[in-house]
Amino acid sequence: MVHPVDTGASEFRMLRSLSASIGADPLLVQGAGGNTSIKQAGVLWIKASGTWLKNARDDEIMVPVALAPLLDAVAHRSPAAETAGQFTLVDLNPRQLRPSIETTVHALLPQKIVVHVHCVETISIAVQANAEALLEERLRGLEWAFVPYRRPGLPLAQAISERLKPATNVLVLGNHGLVVAADTVAEAALLLQRVTGLLARPPRPSPLPDLDALLRLAAGSDYRLPASVAAHAVATDLASCRIAASGSLYPDHVIFLGVGSVIAGPGENAAAVVARTGSAPTSILFPGKGVLMRRDANAGAEAMARCLSDVVARVDGAARVNYLSPKENAELLNWDAEKYRQQLNREGATLQ
Repeated sequence: MVHPVDTGASEFRMLRSLSASIGADPLLVQGAGGNTSIKQAGVLWIKASGTWLKNARDDEIMVPVALAPLLDAVAHRSPAAETAGQFTLVDLNPRQLRPSIETTVHALLPQKIVVHVHCVETISIAVQANAEALLEERLRGLEWAFVPYRRPGLPLAQAISERLKPATNVLVLGNHGLVVAADTVAEAALLLQRVTGLLARPPRPSPLPDLDALLRLAAGSDYRLPASVAAHAVATDLASCRIAASGSLYPDHVIFLGVGSVIAGPGENAAAVVARTGSAPTSILFPGKGVLMRRDANAGAEAMARCLSDVVARVDGAARVNYLSPKENAELLNWDAEKYRQQLNREGATLQ
């Protein structure tokens, strides 16, 4: 079997270009999140777990998976479908990368090209209790389906199969993100642009962070300012802070920042928060002032801190929000596939 890159296949090159483009947009993809795929000659080429889409042009981040046996495993609800590792074509995967944890989702969709993004516009609707009604207003005329939250992997694939119709090419995943599918890369790119445009709305304005106060609050601790100024908005805007304070909104937040958000109390500095909680959270929100990140927080955590601000700024302060349950949080933290992503993130092996 010949690698698509070696054959100069234009669709494969175009997919890599599209992947890099969306991977560089923090409103679509954050860190190692999101994934893309192409089906060619019975092989599903999909982004490897823990890699970054923004590197798709320059690095070999696509993994070849035998499609037919994977679909058979999904149909029989085989545990092997969870990681899809045993279906990879070893001779075309010299780096021994694992397929994305969303491989089963991509396999289920019949279209040649599948693009899954953690679009903040989509997530900010998909976390709301009346998400389907909100989507109906905006996506009327499209072949879309809403899929209530299930853990990524086989449970999500099974939930999708229950709602999938032959013409469906847009999926909104509850508390998770957006999937678009098409038979060419160009069509997928246009569909992604159309859907995200229909779901877009301006974020709630937020006050600027009080950087001097934050530096004082970080003094004598293992905390520092975040890499992105935009990350502070979740704390400087009190409506956003209230939403974040109530729990975890989507899987990658749990994986890279931990369960929920830690909010500093009146008069507390970073050291006091650590003493009170008995732990050192990856990020701390100081209402009205901004955010501090633990000094060793890596690029994945930084990306998710920015994502949290971007998502909650688009959720109406009066909205009823669905949060991940304690059981759903635990499923993510104790899942081997996510432990693998966490390990790559800690080791800096996410091809940044």
